[in-house]
Amino acid sequence: MMPRFAANLSLLFTEYPLPQRFAAAAAAGFDAVEIQFPYDYPAALLRTAADEAGVRIILINLPAGDLMTGGCGLASHPARGAAFRDALAQGVDYAQQLGVAMVNVLAGRFDAAHEPQQTWQTLADNLALTAATLAPLGVRVTCEAINDKDMPGFVVTTPAQLAQLLAQCGHDNAWMQLDIYHLARMQIDIAGALRDNFAKIGHIQFADHPGRGEPGSGELPLRQIFDLLDDLGYTGWCAAEYRPGKATAQTLAWLAHDK
Repeated sequence: MMPRFAANLSLLFTEYPLPQRFAAAAAAGFDAVEIQFPYDYPAALLRTAADEAGVRIILINLPAGDLMTGGCGLASHPARGAAFRDALAQGVDYAQQLGVAMVNVLAGRFDAAHEPQQTWQTLADNLALTAATLAPLGVRVTCEAINDKDMPGFVVTTPAQLAQLLAQCGHDNAWMQLDIYHLARMQIDIAGALRDNFAKIGHIQFADHPGRGEPGSGELPLRQIFDLLDDLGYTGWCAAEYRPGKATAQTLAWLAHDK
């Protein structure tokens, strides 16, 4: 047994334009893919490419404003409520057209102009709104803990904070997204985090550490971590979200080994 693996098409197979990455992922042995931000392409075009390749799109992120260019993003910013609701509408439209199972809400960075408590409450309210909006569509909503070394000022950096957020959100369609790389970057006990939060883990991503490269490029015992997930009874997806050190197809020895 091994977890079900998906390919993150925003980082893998970038030798090709996004619409061609679906076929490349299928040829490499993936049954499912995720995309960080699919919004530069028409949803219908991406859905057709996925269907023709025979892969499922399992997850996308909501639009996150200026987050990826160093800004605060949308989800936790008290003054960007209208922009967040617009992003939610676009994300819901893409989620339905692409047939995804999950939508991830990126928390964003603290803004010095607002108190942390206000930032947290805004994030909890927006996460609850997203969870309630997508629940009738059968789409799970996740929120991710991201390390503050790669993304300084990020609002949610640990599983403990994520658990606090979910409690504050108070909606049963809000789940944790844990990335093994981010846990390692924060020097968090990975096995302990997976065990302690297992009941609320909705999605898992991974890359090796240090370097965020493919499995085997760093020091993480990823096979042992995958074995632990099996032992815990994890039935969700594990998405490969690493930065290949060479052409993606040349970095997939781990996938062939684990099938």
